[in-house]
Amino acid sequence: MAQIPFRRELEFEYGEAAVLTSRIRRVVANNPGPFTLYGTGTYIIGRGNVAVVDPGPADPAHIDAIIKATAGERITHMLVTHTHNDHSPGCALLREACDAPTYAYGPHGAGKHEQGVAVEEGGDMEFAPNERVRHGQVIEGDGWSVECVYTPGHTSNHICYSLREERALFTGDHVMGWSTSIVSPPDGDMRSYMESLDLLLERDDAVYWPTHGPAIEAPKPHVEAFVAHRREREQQIEACLAAGTLRIVDMVPTMYADLPKFMHPAAARSVFAAMIHLVERGVVTCEGPLSVDAAYALA
Repeated sequence: MAQIPFRRELEFEYGEAAVLTSRIRRVVANNPGPFTLYGTGTYIIGRGNVAVVDPGPADPAHIDAIIKATAGERITHMLVTHTHNDHSPGCALLREACDAPTYAYGPHGAGKHEQGVAVEEGGDMEFAPNERVRHGQVIEGDGWSVECVYTPGHTSNHICYSLREERALFTGDHVMGWSTSIVSPPDGDMRSYMESLDLLLERDDAVYWPTHGPAIEAPKPHVEAFVAHRREREQQIEACLAAGTLRIVDMVPTMYADLPKFMHPAAARSVFAAMIHLVERGVVTCEGPLSVDAAYALA
C-alpha cells in the first residue's frame, strides 16, 4: 500500500489558543473521536480585526474559548470549509458575540443541489452562509487576504482557504495529516475528490493547516500519497471482483483488515464512492441501481 506520512502529534490544551505563526492561532474543541482525532481545530487569522475558520460544533465552552482568545479584538469574518456538524454549527453561537458574516460555498449539499441531486441528511442543515463564495474569490481582511479554493469530494460544498501572505492553505477535511478523508455518497463524490486532489497538486502552497490534527509541512508528497492510496483502493476492489467477491460488505474486512469493526460502515461508504467512480469510468458494472448493498462485476 502507498505509504502516507501520517502524523498525529499535536501540542495543545483545550480552551487555550496556540500561536502557530504571526498571523495564525488555533483553539481545539473538546470533541475528540475516531473522525475528529483530538477535536475540531478552529483557526484565528490576523490580529486586531480577525477571521475565524471553522467555528466548530455547537459547544458553548469552545465558543467561549474563541471569544477569550480574541478578547480586545474584533471578529470580522467567519470562514466555513464545509457543513459537517463539527465545523459549522458554532457559527450560530459565535454570532451572538460578534456581528461577523459567514462565508461558505453554500448550505449543506450545495454542490449536489446544483446538479439536481438531493442531499437531505448528514450535516448542519440549519446553516446558510451570509456570503456564498466561489473558487478563486479573494476575501480581504485587516492585514490578511484569503483565496477561496473549491475542493468538493468530502462534501459537495467543501472549500479551502489560502492565506496568501503565508502560502498557507486551511484544508478543512479535504486533506488531513493524521488520516484519509471519508467520502460518503451522495454528498461525497470520489470523482470530485480526486479532481480536487489534482487541483492541489497544481498549487504552490507551503503548508496545510487541516481542521483536525497537525500541520502538513510537505504538502505535495502528502497529496501524491493520497492519490496513490485511492488508486490502490480501486485496484483492491477490482481484485475482489476478480476473485468473486461482488458485494461491498464482503470486501471491507479484506480491504480494511486493520480497521476496527465499528468503523467498517464508514469504510463501506468510501468503497461505495470508489465503486461509483469505477462504474462511471466503465471499469465496473452493476445490475440495477447503484447502492452500497448492490452486487457489482468487472466490465
